[in-house]
Amino acid sequence: MSFDRRIYNFAAGPATLPSEVLEQARDELLNWQGLGASVMEISHRSKEFMAVYEKTLADLRELMRIPNDYEILLLQGGGIGQNAAIPMNLMPLAKKPKADFVVTGIWSEKSVKEAQKYGEAHIAASSQAQGFRSIPDQRTWTLSEDAAYVHICANETIGGVEFAGFPKLGKTPLVADISSNILSKAMNVSECGVLFAGAQKNIGPAGVTIVIVRKDLMGHAMPITPSIWDWAKEAANQSMFNTPPTFPIYVSGLVFEWIKRQGGVEEMERRSQLKSNMLYELIDGSSLYENRVDPMCRSRTNVTFFLKDEGLNAEFLEQSSAAGLAALRGHKAAGGMRASIYNAMPIAGVETLVEFMREFERRA
Repeated sequence: MSFDRRIYNFAAGPATLPSEVLEQARDELLNWQGLGASVMEISHRSKEFMAVYEKTLADLRELMRIPNDYEILLLQGGGIGQNAAIPMNLMPLAKKPKADFVVTGIWSEKSVKEAQKYGEAHIAASSQAQGFRSIPDQRTWTLSEDAAYVHICANETIGGVEFAGFPKLGKTPLVADISSNILSKAMNVSECGVLFAGAQKNIGPAGVTIVIVRKDLMGHAMPITPSIWDWAKEAANQSMFNTPPTFPIYVSGLVFEWIKRQGGVEEMERRSQLKSNMLYELIDGSSLYENRVDPMCRSRTNVTFFLKDEGLNAEFLEQSSAAGLAALRGHKAAGGMRASIYNAMPIAGVETLVEFMREFERRA
């Protein structure tokens, strides 16, 4: 399939990548930088790959305006892995292993279940009773005085719920899972102790996990912590305590360069707002489609919607796929439909989806 016939891929992750990045990776695949080998075939400790690694970190630091007192780690294991690494690295900061959690969807639920293996995971607030369609008002949170940190999922990909900004917590470090909205809007890194993101949603291919951690929070890991998830050990070894995921790091670096060429995070935020507004305006004005999330916390990157006549679901999915609009089926835990519109989804893709949805409703 040629690039001019590519589908519009609305998958939640692994997700669509910029065509320019894919073309560059394709063109460099067999003979990278004139070495006569692929970037996947050279040593991760070679001067050529170390230059890629250092530039990738520098570009991310620039794009997110990450202060110098924060370490950037490029690890493996995904967000699920960090659900274990975070309590093992941070819970010892408290007198007894304990952390607070704000549960707004399935991903923050998973974080709680993993953390319970290493200490007390106190649920300070939850929107489960409301079907994970909202974010509890911070004034209702029952935060602990003795918690090592507070954990949130900044954007729940399954339910389509997003925090507008980071909550202000005072001295207690905030841990934010930003897997699905990283680089889609400006974030004040200094408001968090730790931010982490699997790259496969809004950056690059699956395999690399970005962990941004304030340096004073490193060096406290439980004795049981695997060496590859001990942040201090990884930092001392440039995230190369074991062989890093070199190809995903390389592609992520290409994506960072692409974002910079587009105009940086500010432009990504403008496009993200434009794309999500287009979809929500269609849905809100429709007699067939509905979004069930509180409008105050609707996700800009994962737009969920339902057909009021669910008997049309199969037909909608079949016809949208035939029209080159892929992966619109909602997560099995939530049902309905979901359009993931990350940075690499062009505005034209959302315009095409909106037009298809209008025409489908007209015919229904």
